[in-house]
Amino acid sequence: MTVSPMYYHYDELGEPCGGVHLDVCGTGVDIQYFHHHRDGVDLVFVNHPCFIENAENIYGGSVMDVAWRGALLSQAAIEAIWHVPCGGFPYGTESLVYVANDWHTALLPVYLQAFYKEHFHLGFARSVLVVHNISHQGRSHWDDVWRLGLPDHHTGAFHLDDPMEGQGMNILKAGIEYATKVIAVSPGYAWEISTDEGGWGLAPTIRNDPMKISGIVNGIDFDTWSPEHDTHLQSDGYQTYGTNLEGLWTGKQACKAALQRQLGLPERHEVPVLGFIGRLDEQKGLDLILDSEEYLMSRDIQIVFLGSGRQDLQDRLYDMECRNRDKVRAWIGYSDQMAHRITASCDILLMPSRYEPCGLNQLYAMHYGTVPVVHAVGGLRDTVLHYDGENEGTGWTFERAEVDKFQWALGQALYSFWDHRDSFMGVALRGMHRDLGWDHAAYLYECKLLEAKYAH
Repeated sequence: MTVSPMYYHYDELGEPCGGVHLDVCGTGVDIQYFHHHRDGVDLVFVNHPCFIENAENIYGGSVMDVAWRGALLSQAAIEAIWHVPCGGFPYGTESLVYVANDWHTALLPVYLQAFYKEHFHLGFARSVLVVHNISHQGRSHWDDVWRLGLPDHHTGAFHLDDPMEGQGMNILKAGIEYATKVIAVSPGYAWEISTDEGGWGLAPTIRNDPMKISGIVNGIDFDTWSPEHDTHLQSDGYQTYGTNLEGLWTGKQACKAALQRQLGLPERHEVPVLGFIGRLDEQKGLDLILDSEEYLMSRDIQIVFLGSGRQDLQDRLYDMECRNRDKVRAWIGYSDQMAHRITASCDILLMPSRYEPCGLNQLYAMHYGTVPVVHAVGGLRDTVLHYDGENEGTGWTFERAEVDKFQWALGQALYSFWDHRDSFMGVALRGMHRDLGWDHAAYLYECKLLEAKYAH
């Protein structure tokens, strides 16, 4: 069963299947449940005006506004087992493992203990908290803890004395402490959040119980991301292609030419095309690319950017394009179609992120035969094996987010492209043939959920 806010009334849902009255942070609330069964999964939606009102900005409002909506969703998810008749009958209370995601629902493990287990309900239920980005924590003034409606003896877990920001309330910290298991979105990120540099103030909490922390890399949806049947590659001169050497030499080259035509770049099959897809901010390391303009433009390359973000970085990208019209194109904004086309058409994808909990673009790139050049952090370290000329590498990596280190790794990739094309194609093929789907990730999640189920 999945439980989600109902931001819109979806046609498939029909009429509500149940409802319940909740006490959310001291406020009485009536909610409705809608249920739909699809592909073997019970999809449950929680209907309340607060979700409809924020449909266009789901994280809108103050921290406590978002926390209130998260508290409502968390309690509704706990109660769903009694009020939603999946298959004609409610789930019941046996063998339950609740999975919460990030700080927005990190209250669920706390509420499970405070409102249910301590009152002799759901005694065998367990909770798992998945951390996608530990920098977002639900921090607020300490006095706001009393607005959560919890008994006094549960408030201590929310306390964080941060050397930079002082004492305050931290919802993610409490969720980590109360959860049976905590899963980060890659093994590398699970380690990083335990360090003072990567834990954003919560490293001591993570290190306090290291056995509950693990990491699992996300998978990609092959129904949406596959060069063999990508709907975005079926027009405008683009074409789908197989995950084999023939696909790289034919279909991918056709996509490369189509991208050059669409963006008004010189149509040259022999020039390496580099791509960047992501938010234009410091985290994504875009400044490392911009600060390498002289290095890049002194080489026979083309580079395409897709993203939006900080205005100063957008301005720098625009200026870089104006200075180098025959080599640079910047698409400010986001286009799902263009993301697919850039991924399929480029020879090299740049991901110089300063931190990257998991990352998906490098997975998409490898599956499309586009070689990633990445900063070896988080999920990038776990998924891209640096090619040293002899091993089974799937890309090139660099160890520190510094311009010279980025240029060194990119230089290795370009050297291979120009002077050792067979080796470069081997790197691309190994990436295409990796198991990047959800089957393996789902198996690892199942193992962790079973560990949580039988934990004391």
